[in-house]
Amino acid sequence: MKTNRSRFGNVSNCLLIVISGLLLLTPVVRAQQAPYGTSIPMSSRDRVYTADQISNTVSVIDPSNNRLLGVIRLGDPITAVLSPLYKGQLLVHGLGFSPDHRTLAVIAIGSNSVTFIDTASNKVKGTLYIGRSPHEGFFTPNGRELWVAVRGEDYISVIDPVRMKEVRRIQVANGPGIVLFRPDGRYAFVPSSFTPELNIVDVKSYKVIAKVKQASSFSPNLAVSPDGSEVWFTLKDVGKTQIISAKPPFTTLATLDTGPITNHVNFVDSANGHFAYVTVGGLNEVRVYRRGTPPELVATVPVGNLPHGIWPSGDGRRIYVGLENGDAVQVIDTLTNQAMATIRVGQLPQALVYVPDAVPSGAGTSNLVSLKEIEQAIQVKMAQPSGQGNAQATVIINSLGQVDQLQIAASGLKPGLEYQLSLVDAASPPYGNRIALTKFKANPAGTAIAQAIGPIRSVVSQSGATQAAPRYLLLTAGGNDQPVMLQQVR
Repeated sequence: MKTNRSRFGNVSNCLLIVISGLLLLTPVVRAQQAPYGTSIPMSSRDRVYTADQISNTVSVIDPSNNRLLGVIRLGDPITAVLSPLYKGQLLVHGLGFSPDHRTLAVIAIGSNSVTFIDTASNKVKGTLYIGRSPHEGFFTPNGRELWVAVRGEDYISVIDPVRMKEVRRIQVANGPGIVLFRPDGRYAFVPSSFTPELNIVDVKSYKVIAKVKQASSFSPNLAVSPDGSEVWFTLKDVGKTQIISAKPPFTTLATLDTGPITNHVNFVDSANGHFAYVTVGGLNEVRVYRRGTPPELVATVPVGNLPHGIWPSGDGRRIYVGLENGDAVQVIDTLTNQAMATIRVGQLPQALVYVPDAVPSGAGTSNLVSLKEIEQAIQVKMAQPSGQGNAQATVIINSLGQVDQLQIAASGLKPGLEYQLSLVDAASPPYGNRIALTKFKANPAGTAIAQAIGPIRSVVSQSGATQAAPRYLLLTAGGNDQPVMLQQVR
């Protein structure tokens, strides 16, 4: 019997119902977090999406050939948003998608918005404005509601995705970072970015029924295992990943030292076993753990600058990683744990999702614009002058038109110490004139991510190309003029 994948997905995702002698295929609606519970073969109808925070775009990738199809422009670059008449979205950051794979929900931190996009046409269906600084959200397993973590406040916004209207709020610990569901839809898990407390919500009653102590107060991301047994959540400020049972009494099972700037986590079930993949931004790597008691580190995959969002393909054969300080997506073969492709995307990609069968028919390229409209970034690495020690940083400088946006991701610093990033005239002592760019303080794990805006693209690029009066990056600490890190120049 032939089936139409564009309409039903795999037969394994359907219920077979016999009515009056007729055999019908009825799609089973699943939570469709990752992994997907059943193997969904890769197709050109699949899509990978990234939320691009500085260009305010959503990048759209065809994973069958790892080709960027274009971007959905939801707003303008940073400088344009300063106008009191600006109406676009600002700081596009979070992503979620409906169980039927037909709606993408895009969350923008700066404009406090959720934008609903039709995956087949890439067309914006509507935008809803909610509370202060929403971060991440996802659809309930039955697809009837979208739950969004409003990180700037203390609640989950429950949204009717058909009417695009908030219908209730669920009070949780201050600074909820994300919300995901157990595959059976019974519980929702909500970690905090400001309070060392993870809340478990009963989905039917909308009540917090349990609280789990986080090993630190900053958890930006969480994933629920496909078998509904475990919840893994990252602790970015201390470089750890905590694992709890997804069943009452929600006991902590393990806390792993995963590395500085531990960002996102996701799962892969493959022929090799059951695994968790964790992006570690301070080391520019993805760590692969075999799930078990205890979890076992089985592979470390080097990737590009500041890996952030991560999501597996429908068949689990690949996992896609957003490179925040690389303006790119890297593809990893999960059977060999080797990087196999790099795809350029919009500026500072944050969340990333893989949506099987997102486009039921046609090319799926309508309403996309070319990435050529966005000038390519300059990427810089910094290290200690002596070449010794573990202090290091990656820097990306994106053009915003007349000015530029710089982001530094540093590790190996002294916890609690304040640092100064400057532009200098020379790459060697005494470095010449110094122009202060930004100050920041290292977190408890000795890491930091900081930004600056200005006319700063005159730094030397990694390719060695320079402008007429090149400048260089210098990092100092605690009012001391001596360099902690210098820009590496080829």
